[in-house]
Amino acid sequence: MKAIIFIPIILLYFAANFYVFHRLWVAMPPNLIGRICLISFASIAILSLFISFLVGDAMPVGMASFFYRIGTSWVFILIYAFIVIFFKDLFGLTNRVLHFMPSDALTRYTKDNWMGLGLMVGFIAMLMICGYLKYQWKVRVPLSLTIEKTMADSSLFRPLRIVAISDLHLGYGINKKELEGWIDLINAEEPDIVLIAGDIIDNSIRPLNEGNFAESFKKIKAPMGIYACMGNHEYISGAKESMDFINRAGIHLLRDSVAEIDSCFYVVGREDRSNLRRKPLADLVANLDKSKPIIVLDHQPYNLEKTEAADVDLQISGHTHQGQVWPISMITNALYEIDHGYLKKGNTNIYVSSGIGLWGGKFRIGTQSEYVVIDINKKL
Repeated sequence: MKAIIFIPIILLYFAANFYVFHRLWVAMPPNLIGRICLISFASIAILSLFISFLVGDAMPVGMASFFYRIGTSWVFILIYAFIVIFFKDLFGLTNRVLHFMPSDALTRYTKDNWMGLGLMVGFIAMLMICGYLKYQWKVRVPLSLTIEKTMADSSLFRPLRIVAISDLHLGYGINKKELEGWIDLINAEEPDIVLIAGDIIDNSIRPLNEGNFAESFKKIKAPMGIYACMGNHEYISGAKESMDFINRAGIHLLRDSVAEIDSCFYVVGREDRSNLRRKPLADLVANLDKSKPIIVLDHQPYNLEKTEAADVDLQISGHTHQGQVWPISMITNALYEIDHGYLKKGNTNIYVSSGIGLWGGKFRIGTQSEYVVIDINKKL
């Protein structure tokens, strides 16, 4: 059944590639070396994605990472190549009807012309370089909240600093060195607790085990600990293997369960929405002491009205990546009540992170990679 769902996507992918490379072939002057290079590049770019996902785990990690990065990067480059070439062709078609410029002048720079080809490829290359640099710049998002709850001893909930992250997608694309750079950012904030809203792992647990990523997580300094919920990619990479890794990393994984922290507040971790057997949020919080703050980790930000109805004080989600790049961000904006940022519903605070990492090619265009520093009841 799942294979059938992917068939239209694969066909669309091949159709888009055919369109882009056919137009590049037409734009290129008839030069043997140039066309051999184009065919070679097309073969590597298109097939790398399938090589990575079908046989990546059977290859040396370095080789699998190479194919993964090439294949997934090309997915995003393809989007912009398609857009640029489509609008170029649309401009040419419109000109044929309206004749606002001589047809031979337009053809001179769009067919059999190295300059026209170079300008088109150069524009896409510069756009992707900017997207790569934007991804490398991790944005610190400060969020100050007030939760006016009285504890059992009649004292107000004390100040708390949370560093919240989501969507690390560690694996063939994001390595241990990059993870440790993020850990330095987290430790610099001196958090009381670190919360991870799912998708710690990308598509395979193998590179994390062979690279001993678990030891890196133990460098995080958070007196109250590190807590996480399941994301859909924890299931994609194998639920049992993912759980084993997360436990070895010293992360408290909450699967439809609740942790009471220092008798002060609760952290509720939900199963990912892809697990159809997950419990309703109302059941998870039914027996909690509502005088204490309740923080929920739920990877996918759906049904936020149920979070409000459950008297949750703060929910932290991820999953959307805010689309990673425009125009995909327009799709996520339409799909979710909020695909990125802060939302207040009644007394419930909700933050949907665009993720500190991302899936596949390392490009951020119109979006950001971030970590969220949440200060609750901070003294001014």
